[in-house]
Amino acid sequence: MNDYLGGSKKIDIAINAIASITSRLSPLIHTGLRVYGHKNGFNQILGCNASDLVSPIIPNNAENINYVLSKIRATGWTPITRSLKNAVNYDFAGITGQKRIILLTDGGENCDERPCDYAINLGQTRYDIKIDVIEFAIDDPLADSQLKCTALTTSGKLYKADDAESLTRSLEQALNVSTDALFGFSSESYDHKFAEEIYFQATNLR
Repeated sequence: MNDYLGGSKKIDIAINAIASITSRLSPLIHTGLRVYGHKNGFNQILGCNASDLVSPIIPNNAENINYVLSKIRATGWTPITRSLKNAVNYDFAGITGQKRIILLTDGGENCDERPCDYAINLGQTRYDIKIDVIEFAIDDPLADSQLKCTALTTSGKLYKADDAESLTRSLEQALNVSTDALFGFSSESYDHKFAEEIYFQATNLR
């Protein structure tokens, strides 16, 4: 995410895009933020264990997410699978209803695990969790294959973004945010019995 795209670092583009979307979400929606690749960049063992829930899942969380995310620096490895496991096993613990992970990454797993394998098992055992994947300027067939599998085997969606505009649009679509919606969510099938749990992976912060 330290690479430049159109004169700006990809990490800065991603942070700005997330901030522009979370500020338009309904305060009823529960969101959280987990990041990886943000520390221990020179040590593979430590770097591949570096995945932290920096903003727990709560309603009306946009301000805290954006503040924490603004402090993140891209330095490390890409433990996608470990982050997904931690999200499912720990971050979602005790949360009922449908849950969704939005995985935003500019690269594939590089920590000796395969997110596709984990997602296949998850899709067969947990029907309450979907993983949407947003590929940000990825030109790697293997990474694309793994990420596509991760989304589709959990009944999630795959989005591909190549610049700031398409990244913002992908986040809008993933979060059902309409530019005309007063409360930041679209009018289609919103269940008022529970707020949809949405979980961000701010990812591949190399």
